[in-house]
Amino acid sequence: MYRLSVLYGVPQDPAAFDAYYRRFHIPLARRMPGLTRWTITPIINPDDGSVRPYHMIADLYATSKEAMQRILDSPEGRAARDDLANFAPRDVTFVSGFEEEIQL
Repeated sequence: MYRLSVLYGVPQDPAAFDAYYRRFHIPLARRMPGLTRWTITPIINPDDGSVRPYHMIADLYATSKEAMQRILDSPEGRAARDDLANFAPRDVTFVSGFEEEIQL
C-alpha cells in the first residue's frame, strides 16, 4: 500500500484549524477519487513539557505511487491541495512511501 502523510505544524489557533479541517477540508478532500483509506492523528502534547512539532498527521492511502499521483492530479485532488492555504498556510510537510506492515 502506498501512503502519503501530511504533517501539519502547530497552528496559531488550533481550535480554528480543527473546526475548518472538519467542516470544510474533510468534505472537500473526501471527493478525491481512488483513495483506499484515510486516517487522521491529532497529536497530543508531550508529557515532558516539550513543544510538540506537529498538530496533526493525515495519512492518505492508494494502491500504488502512480495511483496516488492520479488522485493528487485530479480536479478534486488539486482543490484539496489548494484548500491548504485556507487553514494551514505554513508548516505543512508531505512524506510518502510504501507502507510495510510488520507482523507481531
